[in-house]
Amino acid sequence: MINKKLIETADHAGKSPQQYKSRPPLPKTMQAMVMEAAGQPLVYTTMPLPVPNDEQVLIRIIACGVCRTDLHIMDSELAAPKLPLIMGHEIVGTVVKVGSRVSTLKLGDLIGVPWLGYTCGQCKYCLKDQENLCENALFTGYTIDGGYAEYTVAFQKYCFHLAPHYRHPSAAPLLCAGLIGYRSYQMVGPAAKHIGFYGFGVAAHILVQIAKQEGKKIYAFTRDGDLEAQSFATRMGATWAGNSSEPAPVILDGAIIFAPVGQLIPKALLDIDRGCAVVCGGIHMSDIPSFAYQLLWEERSVRSVANLTRKDGDDFFTLAGKIKIKTETTLFPLQKANEALDAVRNGNISGAAVLVM
Repeated sequence: MINKKLIETADHAGKSPQQYKSRPPLPKTMQAMVMEAAGQPLVYTTMPLPVPNDEQVLIRIIACGVCRTDLHIMDSELAAPKLPLIMGHEIVGTVVKVGSRVSTLKLGDLIGVPWLGYTCGQCKYCLKDQENLCENALFTGYTIDGGYAEYTVAFQKYCFHLAPHYRHPSAAPLLCAGLIGYRSYQMVGPAAKHIGFYGFGVAAHILVQIAKQEGKKIYAFTRDGDLEAQSFATRMGATWAGNSSEPAPVILDGAIIFAPVGQLIPKALLDIDRGCAVVCGGIHMSDIPSFAYQLLWEERSVRSVANLTRKDGDDFFTLAGKIKIKTETTLFPLQKANEALDAVRNGNISGAAVLVM
């Protein structure tokens, strides 16, 4: 572990593209942490430098966030990864090589790479502007190699231009926790004033800052007795923080479930007002227990969030540019990725774990 501190992303100025005109030649190999089999620790190894195809760019990685989704992949809860696999889908880096048909990016650009790595543009979902549901989608750090490495390649259409002040590890969590969290937050609806967050981790600590800026009140529910997480929530801007087993202190206008715990759905339904929604913000959740229809009646609803769209990213980074979003991060060198994953699994980090290259 390198350090742990509260970092304001807007305070870190970066290099201009002009400073990349004189670059040393690219190496032929790179270091990476590789998942060779599910359930096994990642292996620190030397690999050939990846080669971008005509639509891709080669990226020198500055940092990559460690997401709970990575644990779902390692634990076979997401059961179809490519193997061997370089995980990681919260990537901040610079473009060092471009494919022959790349027109939207150039050498030296600072970019972010999210979970959604490719869509076909031709299936019925893509044609309905629902690319997050694409039948042929590829996902960074799951079905294509990701960011637990010194370099990676990514399709130009699935890279976000980043402002210079994001040239820092503190920006990495914005690429998944920020983006997927923001999509979940939008699903609650603009009229919601009192919103419950069930589980207060990386996404929640980003979204609470947006909600506070918009005049909304956040009520944070954590594991019973987790006073550290409750203190973290109030420090980041939550109006109230308490145990998940407790009733909400007010009737909520909506709820987002970040913890992968199915039993929180009936609890959240009990806490929200009629006509409001419970949004499930994770890619995996334990089984949902049966519950009385009365909890769902009066037009309450339960919705899931699947992946993201490029519009989500554009909207989020436009908003983030207006708000000084702070991310609390614990930094690890690349070769300590297994320690970072263990820390996330055991809940030993307030905020995000980030690998730095």
